[in-house]
Amino acid sequence: MSFDREFTRAGIWNWERPSIEDELHYAQYAEEAGLDSVWQGESRLVRDAMTVLGAYTQVTDEIDLAPGVTNCYTRNVALMAQTFSTLDELSDSRMKLGIGAWWDPLASKVGIDRGNPLRHMWEYCTVLRKLLDLENVTYDGSEIQVEDIELDLVRSDADPRDVPIYIGATGETMHQMTGELVGNGIVSGIFMNYLIPPEHNIKGLERLKKGVEKQDGSMDDVDRPQLIAVSMDEDVDVALDEARGLATQYIGQQPHITKASGISEENAQLVKEELDWPATAADIERAAEHVPDDVVRNIVATGTKDDVIERLRDYCEAGCSEPVVYPLTDNMEDVIDAVAAAKASPE
Repeated sequence: MSFDREFTRAGIWNWERPSIEDELHYAQYAEEAGLDSVWQGESRLVRDAMTVLGAYTQVTDEIDLAPGVTNCYTRNVALMAQTFSTLDELSDSRMKLGIGAWWDPLASKVGIDRGNPLRHMWEYCTVLRKLLDLENVTYDGSEIQVEDIELDLVRSDADPRDVPIYIGATGETMHQMTGELVGNGIVSGIFMNYLIPPEHNIKGLERLKKGVEKQDGSMDDVDRPQLIAVSMDEDVDVALDEARGLATQYIGQQPHITKASGISEENAQLVKEELDWPATAADIERAAEHVPDDVVRNIVATGTKDDVIERLRDYCEAGCSEPVVYPLTDNMEDVIDAVAAAKASPE
């Protein structure tokens, strides 16, 4: 498979800014700069994405909005359909739904047994698509069971909710399953994970292709936005240092990131020994001593503006159709401007 290095779409990932007002401002700024999407993080127990997305619908006019990503456990499938039916109305049909299978130990710490995450995601998205299409649904699956339910839109806009669904995936098996769901017309694409190197995309996209072709589709049917952590500074050492903390935290807390990062088993173990959950700033600082520079550069787009844009193009060449940047530095507007300027004009 070959992909274009240039990108004609780009977005931002908004998360953990000092205040919600900052996030509202950056959503507006991204729209004014000509970016295409704002994805709101919802992973750890930080700000609820749905509340903030609702606020975005009122301060923007054209830019697409999405959680990047919510999970398929804490909101039952009927509530998720209800939520996105409402957000679809609020946004004048600009919503996308990024959804993932969450992760341990967070899920288990709040009392959720994830069961079979792959099967759960398959059944959840299948039922959700039917509900958003305003079908009456009875479904008796191994993970999801519903009986005679539908969105009750007697007193509101009763048109089907055209909300594209994107599955957040890191593992190869989830990639293949996503391809099958695209081929079946249930989801629109994949939201590829961050803190992985571009070459990690290749194996996943091979499985994605296998899945969609199994259902008589093609890779042209699969949209492939990707979250990419960015640390941009004209002083490359400053950029590297700003990136190290997040890289360390996720290497220590999320096994799929540990595996994809390229860190040695010895160093990965040393990082994990320093981190508890939730980690403190002091924990992360100690653990960061065991994360080499080359590992940080491998999973974060770091360096000058030109360095960062070239790294985004590396991800596009490896299959990303829309870089969604998460600036780790305090120069969010500069990053937005740089990415907007680098967008190629559609042919």
